[in-house]
Amino acid sequence: MPPAEDTSTRRPFAALRRRLPRGRHTAAAVLTVSAVLAGSALFGAGQATAERATPGTDREIPNIDKVKEKIADYYGDIETPDGEHYASPKSDYAKQVRGIAADAQRDLKHALAKEGEKSGKDGSKHGHKPAIVVDVDDTTLLTYNFERQIGYNFDPKLQDKYLRTTDMDPVFGMKKLVNWADKNGITVLFLTGRAEYQRDWSVRNLKKVGYEAPVGKKHFYLKDEEHPPPYLECGADCTTVEYKSGTREHFESEGYRILANFGDQYSDLKGGHAERTYKLPNPMYFLP
Repeated sequence: MPPAEDTSTRRPFAALRRRLPRGRHTAAAVLTVSAVLAGSALFGAGQATAERATPGTDREIPNIDKVKEKIADYYGDIETPDGEHYASPKSDYAKQVRGIAADAQRDLKHALAKEGEKSGKDGSKHGHKPAIVVDVDDTTLLTYNFERQIGYNFDPKLQDKYLRTTDMDPVFGMKKLVNWADKNGITVLFLTGRAEYQRDWSVRNLKKVGYEAPVGKKHFYLKDEEHPPPYLECGADCTTVEYKSGTREHFESEGYRILANFGDQYSDLKGGHAERTYKLPNPMYFLP
């Protein structure tokens, strides 16, 4: 379904745009990830390099239509008769995210086992409640269909309409992981850049597609620009990293031990306050 991952902007394919009130950076971020998706050979004439971030000629810029084709191939695009687009469960994307979720579940099992050993020795729970922090868009819910509809060019009004009327699919492997964590005594804390007024639509979607962990206000944190929480010193002006890391720090102050933090953007993961981080793939857009 819809993207709504931060008050940062989304970057269009060819040029940076100004900050939008609630946007993410557009799929032009694929310019950043095109090398990962296809390699320089795909576009025939090379790409901008780390040494020269600003292209000197058109030959260094990947072709946007070719990038879109590669994204569709990566997600195993399935188009329905009514024109909707979905990722295939047999796609390379599905295999990759399932693998990340499986690795994370293994790591969490080991962490719980170690916690149990410590509890057995000193009779305590080592002082903290185990928890994981999970982002929403393209971490627990897949925005691929919405991104196709908007041409990877974020529009807050279209996002609102989509979130209000349509439910997106769960990210492959993540529903299983989140539900497993919840059933095994790990608190699941959802942390998204979606706006507070989008809460009801988001909760509906998570429940409808089968996420069983609680999604009340104590477990689901959205960005509230009108009434930012007092624990965020940056208030309504927080960057993505400040907002997310500051909220994780708040979780720790409430006694949670964050065993793992999951996100599709590096800005979801920076700033500490988590023992492990797991980056999910997303070649569709970029959030600094």
